[in-house]
Amino acid sequence: MKSVLLIGVGRFGRHIALKLNDLNHQVMAIDHNEERIDAVLPFVTNAQIGDSTNKDFLSGLGIRNFDACIVTIGDNFQNSLETTSLLKELGARKVFARASRGLQEKFLLRNGADEVIYPEKQLAAWTAIRCTSDHILDYVELDSQYSIFELSIPPEWDGKTVVQIDIRKKYHINILGIRENGNLNMAVTPDTVLKSGRSILVLGQSRAVQKCFHL
Repeated sequence: MKSVLLIGVGRFGRHIALKLNDLNHQVMAIDHNEERIDAVLPFVTNAQIGDSTNKDFLSGLGIRNFDACIVTIGDNFQNSLETTSLLKELGARKVFARASRGLQEKFLLRNGADEVIYPEKQLAAWTAIRCTSDHILDYVELDSQYSIFELSIPPEWDGKTVVQIDIRKKYHINILGIRENGNLNMAVTPDTVLKSGRSILVLGQSRAVQKCFHL
């Protein structure tokens, strides 16, 4: 269980609070808007209305006690920048900060952010990939070359084993797991039989995956 300080609980911040709650982490939520705080109360351990650019307010939260601080302020980049800088000044262990443009990332990193989050950019990439084929069920980009795809098992693979299709040798693609009825099986062996109607989780270069699955 981690202790997380979440600053900014608009739409994006609220979704983070929901997920952290699902993962059983302790969350302290901060926002200047009372309505936003009220909306997130069922999903956080504690919450306060306040100005995150106020050093006295932040220092009173015991910043050093949190495992991570997440700054999701999206409507005022100056406030986001000041908050990020103050968090690091007050001894924050790790600061994640939201950005919408590359220039913002540079300023955030220079002012204390350990990692920068691009929600719009990342969602745009996911949507573009997801919509290019009916076979792509999910997608996670690891870097500029490698990605994890969840795809429908092609009909021509039905009844064949992993070693028979041999996509690792042909395309340098690794099979990570197979999903059936919502359950993911990660214990994949060369003798695992593939069946249509299931989905497969693979790791490889995007171009190789597109070629292998005819995307």
